[in-house]
Amino acid sequence: MKNIVSILFIALLFTGCEKIVDLDYKSNQSRIVIEGNITNEAGPYDVKVTKSTSLTDTSSYPAIDDAIVTLSDDAGNSETLMSIGNGTYRCNTLVGEEGRTYTLTVQAENQTYTAQSTMPQRVPFDSIKVETNIVTGETEYSLIPVYADPLINGNNYRFVLWINNKLISQHLVQNDKVRNGVVNSVRLEINDDDIEFKPEDLIAIQMQCIDKNVALYYTTLALMGDSGPGGGTTPNNPQNNFSNGALGLFSAHTVETRSVTLP
Repeated sequence: MKNIVSILFIALLFTGCEKIVDLDYKSNQSRIVIEGNITNEAGPYDVKVTKSTSLTDTSSYPAIDDAIVTLSDDAGNSETLMSIGNGTYRCNTLVGEEGRTYTLTVQAENQTYTAQSTMPQRVPFDSIKVETNIVTGETEYSLIPVYADPLINGNNYRFVLWINNKLISQHLVQNDKVRNGVVNSVRLEINDDDIEFKPEDLIAIQMQCIDKNVALYYTTLALMGDSGPGGGTTPNNPQNNFSNGALGLFSAHTVETRSVTLP
């Protein structure tokens, strides 16, 4: 009797593993997508305003060219951006400064969306350290951005990678939660499944000092395995810094780029 009960339990267990999932595409409503940056480099700075599409639609995002887009800072400076077409709005006079908090406001389709981002103080990007390891006769490369993290806690960094002038669509983020106030020795977590590093490849890395909300956004995208740097505005978009349900991101950050040739 005991054996019969065990067999019935196992049968019910495996039967319970079968489940039909019905995806409800109707719930995937079109939403506004706003993507903007302001940096410590000279402008102009652009903001892109588009609409998301359904999961089954493979076309590009439709542009919104009649929005009112305003960028302001905590020093009282403000500018209404000029529409230059294709959903792009350009800031020509406002200057990005370290330590300032910026607010982006977009009025479109009878709705208002706002986002804030604070530009951190720049942490100098010293160089790119390349480490090699021979595995089954092949050379594997590790890239380590060298920078001295400040003693103050809460620094976050994003890295954008190019190989031979080709932008690599991956989200690479570091912070100082574990190693605060020291020279970085942690390699970038690059997914090399689709990347083949070769000797004499030209590597360029842009280091961005970003605030905590921007860091959370890109860290979540990296965990989701989403494509980027410019991607990620999907129906499963992670928490961003926009109000009123807008997709996308607004980031005020510093930038510095270094390059190296692989040995």
